Amino acid sequence: MSTGIPIPPQVVMQPFTSKNISRINGKAKMKSDVDESGGFCDLKYGSYCIWREENREEMQDSMVKKLKDQLFVARAYFPSIAKIPAQSKLSGELKQNIQEVERVLSESTTDADLPPEIQKKSRRMEAVIARAKSVSLDCNNVDKKLRQIFDLTEDEANFHMKQSAFLYQLAVQTMPKSLHCLSMRLTVEYFRDHLFDKELSEKYSDPTLQHFVIFSNNVIASSVVINSTVVHARDTVNQVFHVLTDWQNYYAMKHWFLRNTFRDAVVQVLNIEDPDSYGKATLSHLTLPVEFRVSFPSNDSAPAIHNRTQYVSIFSHSHYLLPEIFKNLEKVVVLDDDVVVQQDLSALWSLNMGGKVTGAIEICSVKMDQLQSYLGEHSFQRHSCSWMSGVNVIDLARWRDLDISETYWKLVKEQVSMKEGSALLATLLTFQDQIYALDRVWVLSGLGHDYGLDIEGIKKAAVLHYNGNMKPWLDLGIPKYKEYWKKFLNHEDQYLSDCNVNR
Repeated sequence: MSTGIPIPPQVVMQPFTSKNISRINGKAKMKSDVDESGGFCDLKYGSYCIWREENREEMQDSMVKKLKDQLFVARAYFPSIAKIPAQSKLSGELKQNIQEVERVLSESTTDADLPPEIQKKSRRMEAVIARAKSVSLDCNNVDKKLRQIFDLTEDEANFHMKQSAFLYQLAVQTMPKSLHCLSMRLTVEYFRDHLFDKELSEKYSDPTLQHFVIFSNNVIASSVVINSTVVHARDTVNQVFHVLTDWQNYYAMKHWFLRNTFRDAVVQVLNIEDPDSYGKATLSHLTLPVEFRVSFPSNDSAPAIHNRTQYVSIFSHSHYLLPEIFKNLEKVVVLDDDVVVQQDLSALWSLNMGGKVTGAIEICSVKMDQLQSYLGEHSFQRHSCSWMSGVNVIDLARWRDLDISETYWKLVKEQVSMKEGSALLATLLTFQDQIYALDRVWVLSGLGHDYGLDIEGIKKAAVLHYNGNMKPWLDLGIPKYKEYWKKFLNHEDQYLSDCNVNR
């Protein structure tokens, strides 16, 4: 078993091969930022590389590219030719052609911008370059100039790569304009309409009903989770959904779920940041499930880069407030807001978890020993599987008996210096030997990063988990998977149309 390399959030590692990996102090490192073949990206560019490869377009503006290549070569030969007195005429012609092409390229970025006589200019440049190559020169001088120009070009390419990767990450982490518009519209309408808030407190705390919990700051995402769940439920009269959100989105959430019904299910919106309502069971800010990208070397020669990378999502700080917020409940099912339900989930309520605290999907492609750089010297069963959030059955009574929350907060304080890794380590330590492995038919994960999932497998899965950077509500979402999410939107809703959410 190869030892894995856990990668902090927002970073994805490409598969390792002997061509693009070197070893420094025992650690894997990429040999260069930009691979000439375009097959691999530097570690630091993360999941942008996957997106770039899948969205690569055919090269356009071939004439502009040809002119740039000719200019590159002409500039390399010109200094050496200019030093030879007998080649003053060739030197002048070379200089003139360089200046003409530079002027054209300064005014043109696409083939459509080029002047009509550009073919003639290109042939003239090609002819003068051929003459320059026929002159006996000190190859070292030409080689030196070529390397100088190449270094400048490589620096420019690296700059654009970094810039593109940054813009990709910005797009991933920033709320789309359409969703921001929706949230603002709903907040304004909440205070304008004064809809009657039908509080069904007896249902909200009835332990005999099926309670689902969703942590979210995304109105549409949480709505899709609820809608897809009730659409496939045999009986919704016993279903209660609790959406835990923050101050910024609280009123938008309230208004949305007041004006929309989901068969016979009821929806409660809670502000987890409101100390007046929940006292100690509050946080200064809502935290959503944390995703870690874990990559590790493999001897498998398959070219698919996503086969070497796993996205492990785990509980956030907010999850550890559940026993306090829902003091009267004994069992809940927690759904991440990036899932879509495709089958009835009622069977989850009859699971016998054998005294375990949490039911979760295990990720056996990521073993505990592959997380060693984060887990440090702590004792784990080396070959035990990791697990993830998405769909989790939680026995709150057992949670309280074992004082799971107190254990977690204590571990977080001990590992505070680890920053991102502290949450992963604290969660894995807290739930060690307390995970009941759900049957893998319940959840199919990877729809937020893996372009190679089997379509038949997607159709058969009870729950689809869009873990990864490419969420279905983003423009960067994987197009062929978006349809399974978008069909649970209300395309007739006026707010969605006004804010262009349905496009």
